[in-house]
Amino acid sequence: MLVIVLENAPPRLRGRLAIWLLEIRAGVYVGSYSHKLREHIWEHVNAGIGEGNAVMAWPAKNEAGFDFETLGNNRRVPVEMDGVKLVSFLAPEAKNAL
Repeated sequence: MLVIVLENAPPRLRGRLAIWLLEIRAGVYVGSYSHKLREHIWEHVNAGIGEGNAVMAWPAKNEAGFDFETLGNNRRVPVEMDGVKLVSFLAPEAKNAL
């Protein structure tokens, strides 16, 4: 199963993803596609994400049973430790007080 989650994505990209995937919640898309089509869909996400961000997860033959990729600015960033992909949280941006 392929899962893509979008935040702050342009309506055009959301409509484009709806061609291939089922939008089960706002910005959450699911489907079942081959590796080649998954890469094709991700290229469309990459080209159309604009100022938003996205994550894509799919089944993989590894310890976790899945793999994932991200695009755009987000506090959650993938990091690899001992061959396992984990998620690290960046510190929140401090607001300048004047």
